[in-house]
This record gives sequence, structure tokens and C-alpha cells, in this order.
Amino acid sequence: MKTELEKLAILNQLTSGGYEAFLYDCDGTLADNMTAHKLSYKNVASRYQIDLDTAIIDELAGWPTILVSQEISRRYGVALPDTFSHEKSIEFFENFILETKPIEFVAEHLKKHVGKVRIGVVSGGSRKTVEKTLTVLGLLPFIEVLVCSGETEKGKPFADPFLAAAELLGVDPAKCMVFEDGEPGVQAAIAAGMDWVRVDQI
Repeated sequence: MKTELEKLAILNQLTSGGYEAFLYDCDGTLADNMTAHKLSYKNVASRYQIDLDTAIIDELAGWPTILVSQEISRRYGVALPDTFSHEKSIEFFENFILETKPIEFVAEHLKKHVGKVRIGVVSGGSRKTVEKTLTVLGLLPFIEVLVCSGETEKGKPFADPFLAAAELLGVDPAKCMVFEDGEPGVQAAIAAGMDWVRVDQI
């Protein structure tokens, strides 16, 4: 098991290629909150008589909440209401968000590069939830650009959110490094022509 310092050293080495922007996912990348998100989905799904296997949340990491709810509906054969994703967001916001802890080595990597490269966060979560999460972590003041669910035509695994962040920062996509913890985010980074690293595999 690597220490946080060892992980940070590896991350620094992987991202030393003259990049002009670092684009971080939020949940599971900067924020150690995937268990809380899974419990939020599970709690709300139980209201609709679904005993949710939370492995689906790992599988769809990075997808917008509304698309995750549609996939749950499809797999379990239960017609979930349009309010499901909103209910899940409320459940997370009211019961879990203040307990959010950082993934230390990734948060430290971000802070060490403030002023050296442009910094953005690209998330499948709602802007309200992501801003609150980053506030709890003490990272919001360092974020120059935030791209969240519903703010581009398509979300991860499509390139749109990362390309939007690069455009807002005025940086060539080829000069961006993406930090992710899920396959949909990696696919989005590849589609955007950006380099990437899976922080959960360090």
C-alpha cells in the first residue's frame, strides 16, 4: 500500500509533460465520497422497491445523475420518475456532503500547481453539489473553470465537457491533462484528445 506522499510523487512524475491545464473530476478523484454517493442512490432507490447493487455506480462513474437513474430504471425494469435524480441529489446534499474528505494526494497535487497551470474541474454532478463539495474540501477558490452536468450537450463519456473546459480556459486540448477515477471519464478525455491518468489506479 503506497503512502499519500508516494502517490503524490507518482502523480507529479506522470504530469510533468509541459501541460498548460489540469482538469480534475470531482467525486472519487478530488473527493473521497463515492461510498456516500452509492448510499444516496441506494437509499432513494429503496423508495421505489429497488434493492440497488451499488456496483452500477462504479461502472457508470462520471455519468450525469439523470443518465444513471435512467440506466437503473432500465436494468431493474422499474419506471422511475423524472424526479429520481433530484431526490438523489437532495439525499446526498442533506445527509452526506458535509462529511466529504479529500483524496489527499490529488487535492495536494491541485494546490501545488495553482498559478503554474490553469485549473478546471469537470464533473457529472450538478453545479450546486460540486461547488458545495469543493467548498467543504477548501478547493473552490483554486478552481478557474467548472463544467458540470447539463452544461454541455453531452456528458461523459463524450468529449463535450472536457472540450468546453479547455475552451473556457483558452488552452489547446492537446495541452490538457485529465484526472479521473472512472472509465467514462477516461473515454471522454480520449475523445477530447487529452492525456489522462486514473488516480484510483496509482
